Amino acid sequence: MKTSDGFSSNAESDVSLTAKPDAPNTAKYEYGVHLQTSHSFLRFPSPLTSSLCTDNNPAAFLVNQAVKCTRRINLEQCKEIETLSLAYYSSPKILRVPGSGTKVPITVQSITIQSLNKTLTLQEDTDVLRPLVLVEAGHDKICTNVILEVKYSLMYTDAGEIVKADVFVLLGAVSSAMVPFQQKFEIYFIQQNTKPVPLSGNPGYVVGLPLAAGFQPQKGSGIMQTTNRYGQLTLLRSTAEQDCLAIAGIRTPVLFGYNMQSGCKLRLTKAITCRLVAQKVESLLKGQGFPDYVAPFGNSQAQDVLDWVPVHFITQTSHMKDSCQLPVALAIEVKWTKYGSLLNPQAKIVNVTANLISSSFPETNSGNKRTILISTAVTFVDVSAPAEAGFRARPTINARLPFNFFFPFV
Repeated sequence: MKTSDGFSSNAESDVSLTAKPDAPNTAKYEYGVHLQTSHSFLRFPSPLTSSLCTDNNPAAFLVNQAVKCTRRINLEQCKEIETLSLAYYSSPKILRVPGSGTKVPITVQSITIQSLNKTLTLQEDTDVLRPLVLVEAGHDKICTNVILEVKYSLMYTDAGEIVKADVFVLLGAVSSAMVPFQQKFEIYFIQQNTKPVPLSGNPGYVVGLPLAAGFQPQKGSGIMQTTNRYGQLTLLRSTAEQDCLAIAGIRTPVLFGYNMQSGCKLRLTKAITCRLVAQKVESLLKGQGFPDYVAPFGNSQAQDVLDWVPVHFITQTSHMKDSCQLPVALAIEVKWTKYGSLLNPQAKIVNVTANLISSSFPETNSGNKRTILISTAVTFVDVSAPAEAGFRARPTINARLPFNFFFPFV
């Protein structure tokens, strides 16, 4: 069940990211630097050593996170626990840049109320911050207006400045029977004057749409992607000239379900060293920023790093005496499977292999020229297991009658 603000009653996968230590004060925020507030830093509760919420975990710049953690409380004291209240998450003011005197307030964009029976209601007036209230219902105690979900949306500029901060919250009622209960926290960053990247499927890939791919700049961070979704995983684009040096930088996107092959010609002379040619050809084959990971689904989130499929890079060479080793082909194989119901199967990528093939060429004599062919290709392989329709077993009646049920007839 979803509301217009994006909250869902379904559980999401656990992802916990730890930001790197804060850097000295600079004129801008850099990747991984803690977001400073007027008093300290923006706190982002997360499960660290256990499933319990750790409230002193800092939010880091450009580190998208989505986590779940468990809150263990004494319900009778819920009004005194600040991490349960909306004000705890909406009152901090984020510094525009580290050490700046300019503060960016956090604006409450939506408040959704969840009842004990999981019914969701959108509160119209977001200026009214509901306080925590402890009520008694018979022998049970219920704490209302408790934070269940918090979703931060932060807008930043190219200069590394925070210019806008929004928060979407889900409040709910917690009874003594529900303690300990679970909270969900999410934070994501949006660059100013940019549009969200469209999806390539929801959830499974759609034939003809580009593969979502990216790289992980450091361990523990999310997947970084270019804003141009047609440039995340690419091949050489064939042109009429067929000159490799002339088409440098001209690429064509890898589209799901489309087997493609392209290439060009490279003319070698003695004036160019073998090592320089090898580096240039490899750069042509891989393009700028060859990805480390490919999204399993068309709507995979960048923060769910463990779900992404790593690209297995293999290099094949053939050795000859007094020869020049040059990469001549890049073959990408994408294995995918049908996932989910037989009535509406979803395409899921399960394995990606990039094979860089090199060949040996005799050293070019002075004055002679040699032309070699450079090619790139992608192949999609369906590895789905044969689908078998499942049928439920016929119901059986396992009823036991009292020994004197037929008395006095038997």
